[in-house]
Amino acid sequence: MAKEMRADRKSFYDRIGALNLAPLWEYRNPSMPRTPALPVHWRWNEIRPHLIESGAIISEEEAHRRVLVLENPGLRGGQAATRSLYAGLQLIRPGEVAPNHRHTQSALRFVLEGDGAYTAIAGERTVMRPGDFVVTPSWSWHDHGNEGSGAVIWLDVLDSPLVAFLGTEFRENAAEDMQKPSRPAEDSTARFASGLMPMGHKAGRAVSPVLNYSYERSRAALEALRRAGDLDPCHGIKMQYVNPMTGGPAMPSIATFLQLLPSGFVGMQYRSTDAVIYAVAEGRGRTVVGDEIFTWGPRDVFVVPSWYRHRHEADEDAILFSASDRPVHQKLELWREERGNT
Repeated sequence: MAKEMRADRKSFYDRIGALNLAPLWEYRNPSMPRTPALPVHWRWNEIRPHLIESGAIISEEEAHRRVLVLENPGLRGGQAATRSLYAGLQLIRPGEVAPNHRHTQSALRFVLEGDGAYTAIAGERTVMRPGDFVVTPSWSWHDHGNEGSGAVIWLDVLDSPLVAFLGTEFRENAAEDMQKPSRPAEDSTARFASGLMPMGHKAGRAVSPVLNYSYERSRAALEALRRAGDLDPCHGIKMQYVNPMTGGPAMPSIATFLQLLPSGFVGMQYRSTDAVIYAVAEGRGRTVVGDEIFTWGPRDVFVVPSWYRHRHEADEDAILFSASDRPVHQKLELWREERGNT
């Protein structure tokens, strides 16, 4: 009887399949994972030699952007670190220019190595230094250049998978490789990043008007909280980069954070619905993600997928930068978190 039922069901499924129909009950499997994305760890000492080698085998002009994609093994072929976020490591050598273009994806840069590079966004240049977090708003013209003497490498994070899912991908290349400045360098920092704002300014877009959140200033803020004893049992000392106009996230689809794990810190377990990409700015330690242990050091990158239990430990003072899709979850009233083992 059971075999006959299975045969009947298969026949039924074949017939409705021809009409582009599918039985919902076959998909309601509680044992299926919430996300196909897996925890993954990219070690700097393993990746950097390949990135440097890429500079010898392909020119910036030919590549347009010389990037090694950090592809999640659970999302192979999808150019995605999580289901909603792309991540890659970009190399720009001395004297090179990454040509001017724009796209609907929002992008951020977190500088890992090197001095002398700049990014120009909508007519304004900002110098990029290690640990700086640089915002590139959706549909903004941007180019990069390296006027220093050594290679510069940064982490790119974009909301490309989310934008692709929504079918809103658009891209345009500029006629000239480099923008002509229309505003003084670091203009947005002077206007919006000092606790001051020009009189009469009205908030426009949801993205922050600050282009560069300097590591020096952000790191000093973490130290001030450490002196105040503001230590969270899960996160250590953690702060969020915000849009000074709204108090909300610096980017409408990507939340960004910087956290200090004091030497000897052993964090409490934590999980949340947002998938998180971490980059190690300083220090050494480990993160236990599910059944895996990621032992990390400076410039390593790792991913904690959605709803995976994890905890951080620090062997020495450590600084972690992170980016996640939390704003999307919160706007849709889907975000949740869980502290401890409950």
